[in-house]
Amino acid sequence: MEKSPNNQKKPADIPEQVIGKEPRSGERPGQGSALTNNHYDPHGKPDADKRVLPAPDTLENKRKFTILAQPPERFTGLKLDKPADVAAGLPAVLKSGSFAWGEAGVGRGTHALLKLNQKDGFDCSSCAWPDPDRDRSIAEFCENGAKATASDADHKRVDTDFFAKHSVVELSQMSDRDLNNAGRITHPVVLRPGATHYTPIAWDDAFQLIADELNKLESPNEAAFYTSGKVPNEPAYVYQLFVRQFGTNNLPDCSNMCHESSGSALSPTVGLGKGSVTLNDVHEADVIIIMGQNPGTNHPRMLTALQIAKRKGAKIISVNPLHEAGLSHFKNPQDFMNPIKAVGTLLGHGTPITDLFLQVKINGDMAVLRGIMKYLLEAEEKAPGTVIDLEFIRQYTTCYEEFAEVIRNTTWEDIEEMSGVPREQLREAANLLAHKQKIVTCWAMGLTQQKNGVMSIQEIVNLHLLKGAIGIPGAGLCPVRGHSNVQGDRTMGIWERPHKEFLDALQKEYNFQPPREHGLDTVETIKAMHDGKIKVFLSLGGNLLSAGPDTEFIADCMRKQRLTAFVAPKLNRGHLTTGSLSLILPCFTHLDIDRQKSGHQFTSCENSMGVVSRNKGVLEPLEGEMRSEVAILCGIAKATLGPRSTVNWDAYTENYDTIRDAIARVIPGFEDFNEKIRKPGGFYLPNGPRERNFTTETGKANFSVTDMVMHHIQPDQLVLMTIRSHDQFNTTVYDYNDRYRGIHGERRIVFMNPQDMADRGIRERQLVNVTSHFEGQTRMMERLIAIPYNIPKGNTAAYYPEANVLVPVASVAYISNTPTSKFVIVTVEPISEAFVKGDGSTEVVAAG
Repeated sequence: MEKSPNNQKKPADIPEQVIGKEPRSGERPGQGSALTNNHYDPHGKPDADKRVLPAPDTLENKRKFTILAQPPERFTGLKLDKPADVAAGLPAVLKSGSFAWGEAGVGRGTHALLKLNQKDGFDCSSCAWPDPDRDRSIAEFCENGAKATASDADHKRVDTDFFAKHSVVELSQMSDRDLNNAGRITHPVVLRPGATHYTPIAWDDAFQLIADELNKLESPNEAAFYTSGKVPNEPAYVYQLFVRQFGTNNLPDCSNMCHESSGSALSPTVGLGKGSVTLNDVHEADVIIIMGQNPGTNHPRMLTALQIAKRKGAKIISVNPLHEAGLSHFKNPQDFMNPIKAVGTLLGHGTPITDLFLQVKINGDMAVLRGIMKYLLEAEEKAPGTVIDLEFIRQYTTCYEEFAEVIRNTTWEDIEEMSGVPREQLREAANLLAHKQKIVTCWAMGLTQQKNGVMSIQEIVNLHLLKGAIGIPGAGLCPVRGHSNVQGDRTMGIWERPHKEFLDALQKEYNFQPPREHGLDTVETIKAMHDGKIKVFLSLGGNLLSAGPDTEFIADCMRKQRLTAFVAPKLNRGHLTTGSLSLILPCFTHLDIDRQKSGHQFTSCENSMGVVSRNKGVLEPLEGEMRSEVAILCGIAKATLGPRSTVNWDAYTENYDTIRDAIARVIPGFEDFNEKIRKPGGFYLPNGPRERNFTTETGKANFSVTDMVMHHIQPDQLVLMTIRSHDQFNTTVYDYNDRYRGIHGERRIVFMNPQDMADRGIRERQLVNVTSHFEGQTRMMERLIAIPYNIPKGNTAAYYPEANVLVPVASVAYISNTPTSKFVIVTVEPISEAFVKGDGSTEVVAAG
């Protein structure tokens, strides 16, 4: 087995990435010498509220409130196919074109797609998968990216006439798909107390209204400032600066609900709450482990990287409760543009992706990893010095002996019971890893939203430390972010638990005293809204009502607000369940040309692998009064803070270079920001673990010693996880189809193991009620269509945001406080109806 390189001292600076000098596959990119700001508190969240708050009446609320917080319970026409075993291919090409041209028109749609993810274009507003350092295809996007771009480029208008025509009640009766597809919001609007319709408002009046409500608060901590990970770096930096000058750290964001578990696991173990790999490392890996992730739907461009690795001989281990098409085979749409490959791609079965599939039970990934490591330790004992990298462990890590003892003492009975995976398959996985060191492990929300999410990721780190599989080409940790700049927002300071060094830098730059008290994360914000401690809720992008847990609970919280204000380009359900006073402030998207006083502006985004690149709009905005996120936030800040602010908000609006100059002085890794961001392809941020520089409290990478917490449920209960369909991205629903799973025309679906259905007397397509159970509380979701599916016995799945009504707000992952959307204990009961036709009709059947 290869020995780890001797990296006792930190390497000297490597030249920054410039065109023509990008790192070749497997090489280390230029990262500079400064350490990036790490925003995750390594000591967890000791201030998290542990109360179990009263459950909302999920059934009565649907009848009590005329403005629906949940999507309407209408069937839209289910048609079933056999689940696919090939992802992408010609259907993805056709879908991409139909979405782009249907939403944006042929001219706008084509121009937008040709500039998507290009070095002289704009960053995709969907996932944060990185772009190639070197050459990029003319079509450097996936089907999801095409849908997101088409949605952003929409030529339809949600203008003042639209709001005059549709009351808020009527809008809430629309499906999430129809709300999104109504078009781009073109004018700022206000919903005044007692009003039935949003009506126009001037920008200055909107800013003053927000300022008045904020300044009436008894404390700045009575306001919460939510953020979506779609927000680019420059507006994110401006937002957190305004919030801290206002006087609070209440900056909940979507990270709290997705990769908070990753940061909580990575910071204390390797010293940085981000991944350690580059795209080139994925290409060069010998073994890739994919856990809790569906790349075919959620990160389709990742399949190209997996295909490259497979063609170089990599083995891929997939760990997931569902057999997903993207984990089976992949037909690369790029191959259709190559005359040599086109026919074979069209007629063939595609590139096989997974070599070993481990169908794990929900929340059982931790046990899978323990079983693999147990075999590796046994193999090392039989052949010392051939399996475990003891030299790396000695030089770079702590707590190895304690960790190894815990693994040895974990019983195979517990491992098999918790994981649902036979030990023979775990031995096969261990054999693939035993004599390899170039290992990359990727994971997403299938792990982070488990009850054991943090511990599962800590076990991933343990595996990599055991093998020395970090800080060398072709190896490392890869949390796959789901939003285009969710990682970048954190880097810019969007987080509720700021470190002293960051606040000191803000104080020095702006000559003010930033608040030092930790603020509230998303779950704690929701609870504070319920208690009346939060009275003003401002949202920069996002859709907390639909993205968060416990939909009806959040709706009750929103109705208690004095003011809710939403900065957004399109309508979503969260704009309809509001406080007494509400605003919608329409903003540009990534692809809109943003002209300010100094000319055409651009912003920047950070991808999953720490590359910061430019984002410059290419389409003329629709006629209307939309403004950039920077301009909106600076307008709010100027009106709210007035002369007590030390920031020149006008200068920030007129020229975003001014913002970047400040970022360069405040945030490590962004020195010479304006110069580096203008280089084609952008630049890599510093990354200590990538260079085996582990800036933990011990100065080394730390093995984790954790309890394998097992959760026992009642015989009649199941464990539910929420999932996305193929025609959605996060809470944005583009259409009603999930073609890889064989679902067309419908979203009110619950996937069940056939034996679990038989045990409960449930037929295929029969309607069921699903009830979640938590600490003696129940929440119910009515009238879902039961579909038999290849999912482990005892497990079930349903689409979100619809199924979020079942997720208790107090049910969170250990340590990270992330809602457990991938671990909801439920019962499923049939009712005397079955869905029989594709027109939405049902017929009475015998239940049970």
